[in-house]
Amino acid sequence: MRIALAGAGAFGEKHLDALKLIDGVEIVSIISRTEEQAAAVAKKYGASHSSTDLAEALARDDVDAVILCTPTQLHARQAIACMQAGKHVQVEIPLADSWDDARAVLKTQQETGLVCMVGHTRRFNPSHQFVHNRIRAGEFAVQQMDVQTYFFRRRNMNAKGQPRSWTDHLLWHHAAHTIDLFAYQAGRIVAANAMQGPKHPELGIAMDMSIQLKSETGALCTLSLSFNNEGPLGTFFRYIGDTATYIARYDDLVNGSEEPVDVTQVAVSMNGIELQDREFVSAIREGRMPNSAVADVMDCYRVIGDLAASLDQQDGWS
Repeated sequence: MRIALAGAGAFGEKHLDALKLIDGVEIVSIISRTEEQAAAVAKKYGASHSSTDLAEALARDDVDAVILCTPTQLHARQAIACMQAGKHVQVEIPLADSWDDARAVLKTQQETGLVCMVGHTRRFNPSHQFVHNRIRAGEFAVQQMDVQTYFFRRRNMNAKGQPRSWTDHLLWHHAAHTIDLFAYQAGRIVAANAMQGPKHPELGIAMDMSIQLKSETGALCTLSLSFNNEGPLGTFFRYIGDTATYIARYDDLVNGSEEPVDVTQVAVSMNGIELQDREFVSAIREGRMPNSAVADVMDCYRVIGDLAASLDQQDGWS
């Protein structure tokens, strides 16, 4: 499996580190915003080609699949371009920043039949897989999820503390993780509400947001998001169920008493990104659709599209 990666920033390197652990995978091309960065990352990971132009990689016969870790605003058009070039594609979350663009990606996938996977990593974290397995076995049902997604980003910096060339978004990016996970664990979302705080004068985005969801099973989800938080950073999930309470912190899981739950046997790795990439590669090799295929996650983007429209309407009231 010969893979090109576009977007060699902080998250792109997480994928490259994961791909090195998968047998039979070769990283052949690195695409980045500058020639210098692309060349440096290509050298580090043994890729024979580097460029600032994704089209160069798509024209190569030695590229079977592409992983997109590029700015959100490029995701939909680049995913479509990859499939139109005959390449399987994994696009990092979010799939798009509009409902129309998300549907355009799905349409291209259906027309080409290629694998198009979206990076909803929470489906692959061992902590959430453990809970999902209990749900499928009929041993646990979600009654409520309480989720906090907190970062400190009053400046436009990435996870490495480097300036970003694009602006992140609480709804289209960070909320997408939880909205998809809630539907994955509790069923189709049938009601959703959102409110947002003031927009940053320079970044032009809301820095705080509150979202409420209800699934077809009656389960509730309360999601709080902030770029103003000066404290523990990341996303923390509390599952309140009929038989237990679990708290998930990325790949780790504890019960309601903060006692560790052993998730080491859930999958072949404790790294959610590696498990996500293993699923992408396996689906291509086996000629099947992966977990987190574009068709699987469309309901998430339907909900986000509705929430975005409601927030725009709220802005009109002010």
